[in-house]
Amino acid sequence: MTRVKGGVVSKNRRRKVLKRAKGYFGSKHRLYKTAQEQLFHSGAYSFNDRKKRANDFRKLWITRINASCRSNDITYSKFINGLKKANVSINRKMLSELAIFAPEEFTKLVKMAKDALEGKVTKETKVEEKVAKTVEEKTDYNKLTVAELKALCEKNNIEVTSSMKKADLVAALNK
Repeated sequence: MTRVKGGVVSKNRRRKVLKRAKGYFGSKHRLYKTAQEQLFHSGAYSFNDRKKRANDFRKLWITRINASCRSNDITYSKFINGLKKANVSINRKMLSELAIFAPEEFTKLVKMAKDALEGKVTKETKVEEKVAKTVEEKTDYNKLTVAELKALCEKNNIEVTSSMKKADLVAALNK
């Protein structure tokens, strides 16, 4: 048999590594072995720093929410606890955006949280519950998305499998 050389493939592989290592300091962008090693480390650093960046943003959001809460005479922890008791589920990013760009809406959320902490049920909450009940009774399930139908099924304790289609979900809800 004839001998097969892999020179072209190896050269292309090395060229690809060196191209990705462009801009690195010293021999890390000139020599294949050190460039490849640096790329391994760079990948690990970027993965770890993406996770750290997510944590940094969460800290920033919490700081912003806390500052707005304190201007409304409540602490951050009591505010979050009050929102949970009031069954308001808004993530911290959105709360932070509300605190900055819509302070009057944030103040309404603070009021709801304070009322929930005191155990008061506001008229708005009662009205919202009644509206939700009537909407559920009169809902045209065909207009809802599959995700919304699955959420309704879970709410009504109807068993849902991953293979169920929209028609199956509508039939299960109409029973």
